[in-house]
Amino acid sequence: MSDALIAFPDVERLVVDHLKNRPELAGTVVDNRPPAGFDGTAKAVLVSRVGGAWVDDQRLDQPLVDLEVYGPDKTAAHTVALAARAALFTARGTTYGSAYVTDVVEADGPRWLPDFNRPAGNRYLSTVRLLIRAN
Repeated sequence: MSDALIAFPDVERLVVDHLKNRPELAGTVVDNRPPAGFDGTAKAVLVSRVGGAWVDDQRLDQPLVDLEVYGPDKTAAHTVALAARAALFTARGTTYGSAYVTDVVEADGPRWLPDFNRPAGNRYLSTVRLLIRAN
């Protein structure tokens, strides 16, 4: 085990920054928190780290990240979920600050999950595992 200080990347910001300017997500809010007044009917991808683990001997962070995807109707939400899903896979092999994304692995693909806190909303939820080499 190394005594060197580990600089963990902000994986939520990494995912948000990777997705927010993708052309296939144009017109979609991408952030790690909902915008003010959000009722679930706008196109949005909300990113949250929900777990994962650090593997010290490999210097590899393996965060689990949820993508909560909303749209004005179920079909639109599903379309955005598929676009976000595909776009996130393009993070493989990219660098974010001093972190290198070695892989993106789907843990649970998009599934319909109504949001009872936003009853007018249409939501799909998926979970991915990123493998990130920290420097």
